[in-house]
Amino acid sequence: MATRPIEIGPAGIQAARNIETLRLLRGLSQQTLAERCTALGRPMTNIALSRTERARRRCDIDGLVAIATALGVSPSSLLTATVAGQRG
Repeated sequence: MATRPIEIGPAGIQAARNIETLRLLRGLSQQTLAERCTALGRPMTNIALSRTERARRRCDIDGLVAIATALGVSPSSLLTATVAGQRG
Protein backbone atom coordinates (compact mmCIF):
# COMPACT_ATOMS: atom_id res chain seq x y z
CA MET A 1 0.00 0.00 0.00
CA ALA A 2 1.38 3.41 -0.99
CA THR A 3 1.80 6.01 1.70
CA ARG A 4 0.31 9.42 1.22
CA PRO A 5 2.67 12.34 1.87
CA ILE A 6 1.81 14.55 4.81
CA GLU A 7 0.61 17.93 3.59
CA ILE A 8 2.43 21.05 4.68
CA GLY A 9 0.17 22.98 7.02
CA PRO A 10 -0.38 26.71 7.54
CA ALA A 11 2.69 27.19 9.76
CA GLY A 12 4.91 25.47 7.20
CA ILE A 13 3.49 27.58 4.39
CA GLN A 14 4.03 30.77 6.42
CA ALA A 15 7.61 29.74 7.21
CA ALA A 16 8.26 29.05 3.52
CA ARG A 17 7.02 32.53 2.57
CA ASN A 18 9.03 34.17 5.32
CA ILE A 19 12.24 32.34 4.42
CA GLU A 20 12.03 33.56 0.84
CA THR A 21 11.01 37.09 1.86
CA LEU A 22 13.88 37.46 4.33
CA ARG A 23 16.39 35.91 1.97
CA LEU A 24 15.45 38.41 -0.74
CA LEU A 25 15.41 41.35 1.69
CA ARG A 26 18.96 40.43 2.66
CA GLY A 27 20.05 40.12 -0.96
CA LEU A 28 21.02 36.47 -0.62
CA SER A 29 20.82 33.84 -3.32
CA GLN A 30 19.43 30.42 -2.48
CA GLN A 31 22.93 29.04 -2.98
CA THR A 32 24.43 31.48 -0.46
CA LEU A 33 21.77 30.77 2.17
CA ALA A 34 22.17 27.02 1.66
CA GLU A 35 25.95 27.39 2.08
CA ARG A 36 25.43 29.36 5.30
CA CYS A 37 23.20 26.60 6.66
CA THR A 38 25.80 24.00 5.72
CA ALA A 39 28.52 26.05 7.46
CA LEU A 40 26.32 26.06 10.58
CA GLY A 41 26.32 22.26 10.57
CA ARG A 42 23.02 21.66 8.78
CA PRO A 43 23.90 20.45 5.27
CA MET A 44 21.54 21.96 2.71
CA THR A 45 21.55 22.36 -1.05
CA ASN A 46 20.06 25.23 -3.00
CA ILE A 47 17.60 22.72 -4.47
CA ALA A 48 16.39 21.71 -1.00
CA LEU A 49 16.08 25.38 -0.03
CA SER A 50 14.13 26.14 -3.22
CA ARG A 51 11.71 23.31 -2.47
CA THR A 52 11.36 24.55 1.12
CA GLU A 53 10.58 28.09 -0.05
CA ARG A 54 7.92 26.77 -2.42
CA ALA A 55 6.40 24.61 0.35
CA ARG A 56 7.26 21.46 -1.61
CA ARG A 57 9.57 20.14 1.11
CA ARG A 58 8.94 19.90 4.83
CA CYS A 59 11.38 21.80 7.01
CA ASP A 60 12.25 20.07 10.27
CA ILE A 61 13.10 21.94 13.46
CA ASP A 62 16.87 21.69 12.98
CA GLY A 63 16.54 23.02 9.44
CA LEU A 64 14.33 25.87 10.63
CA VAL A 65 16.86 26.82 13.32
CA ALA A 66 19.75 26.75 10.83
CA ILE A 67 17.86 28.86 8.28
CA ALA A 68 16.80 31.35 10.95
CA THR A 69 20.36 31.63 12.27
CA ALA A 70 21.73 32.08 8.76
CA LEU A 71 19.17 34.84 8.16
CA GLY A 72 19.88 36.49 11.53
CA VAL A 73 16.39 36.03 12.97
CA SER A 74 14.77 33.87 15.63
CA PRO A 75 13.18 30.61 14.50
CA SER A 76 9.82 31.78 15.86
CA SER A 77 9.91 34.85 13.61
CA LEU A 78 9.79 32.55 10.59
CA LEU A 79 6.42 31.26 11.80
CA THR A 80 4.67 34.62 12.16
CA ALA A 81 2.89 36.68 9.54
CA THR A 82 4.74 39.91 10.40
CA VAL A 83 8.08 39.25 8.70
CA ALA A 84 7.33 41.01 5.41
CA GLY A 85 8.03 44.46 6.83
CA GLN A 86 11.42 43.56 8.33
CA ARG A 87 14.57 45.04 6.91
CA GLY A 88 17.95 43.47 7.42
